[in-house]
Amino acid sequence: MKPFPKIHDLYVGRIVLGTVLLVWAVLLGLDLMLSFVGEFGDIGKGNYGIATAIAYMAYTLPRRLYELFPYAAVVGSLMALGQLAASSELTALRAVGLSRRRLSIAVAGALAVLTLLMVMSGETAGPWGERRANALKATAKSKDMIVARYSGLWAREGDVILNANGGAERDNGKERWLELRDVRLYQFAGDGRLRSLARVRIAEHRPGGWLLRDVDRTNFQAKSVTQEKIAEERWESKLDAVALTAGTDKPRYLAAGELRGAIDYRKRNSLDASEFEAIYWGRWFYALNILALCLAAVPFAFGTLRSGGMGKRLFIGIVFSLGFWLLQQQCVRLAQVYHFDYRLAYLMPTLVMLAVSWFLFRRRSG
Repeated sequence: MKPFPKIHDLYVGRIVLGTVLLVWAVLLGLDLMLSFVGEFGDIGKGNYGIATAIAYMAYTLPRRLYELFPYAAVVGSLMALGQLAASSELTALRAVGLSRRRLSIAVAGALAVLTLLMVMSGETAGPWGERRANALKATAKSKDMIVARYSGLWAREGDVILNANGGAERDNGKERWLELRDVRLYQFAGDGRLRSLARVRIAEHRPGGWLLRDVDRTNFQAKSVTQEKIAEERWESKLDAVALTAGTDKPRYLAAGELRGAIDYRKRNSLDASEFEAIYWGRWFYALNILALCLAAVPFAFGTLRSGGMGKRLFIGIVFSLGFWLLQQQCVRLAQVYHFDYRLAYLMPTLVMLAVSWFLFRRRSG
């Protein structure tokens, strides 16, 4: 195979990228419009007004772009290739030696650039923007945003159950830490008996564990009860801010590292981590899913799309996108019910789409 890219590869890539970006912009515009209408119910609460709602929508842009890109990629690719087929440009490219395989590589190479950007955004700008958006909205609606976020918080770490009535995220310019207030620590014995109850005025999460201030602990023995007051002590625990906030943040808005931490915490404490595992492995298969969808769509450019209009190409793209999404979601749900590996659940639909692509390539080559 000749070196990549050549001028015809760049031409095909430019057409595909231009059409994908156009479709992406249309989908984003529709999504923003519908979401903005949904914000009208909150406008007027506290200081949450039109300007704040617009800022909130702006912060969510990276997350929306990440979620919409797979659909824009497959629909845009189909429309671009259909445009080339309808104008007989594909026929001309084939005449100068552009094979079906080369065409697929040109399409995949063009989309790889955007896919890489989206993978990076999904781990950086997406989660950051979502946290800023939620903080902005909650702060505008109520001044007690942080307290409300951690109000009534419950968490488990080994034989200790934590309950906090409020909390805040502190920053002194050099370091950042989580501070919980009015904390209760319930420690249980192996037989389920309550061993101790500690009332803590302030619990600060610092490197290596927690710093507990103003501790009033009640110890329960078999035939006696004792109390002790401790000004300050350390609690060596793996329970961290990520594990605590994972219970309040939506898993699909967390970065992969945060998801991994939340999964480890839940498994360590015998809690259900299936929802977090499903989202976590979906991040790893994000790029492969886009590649499989677009490659499966390429064979239609050599026949079906040549004689069809834009409506037909758009319909096929939507059917491909929804069909793949529904198949994958069904496989993920089966993995949750029957407890098999999520990697297999995400891989099966991808293999199906690649098998469809291979079959159609062979059929149209025949």
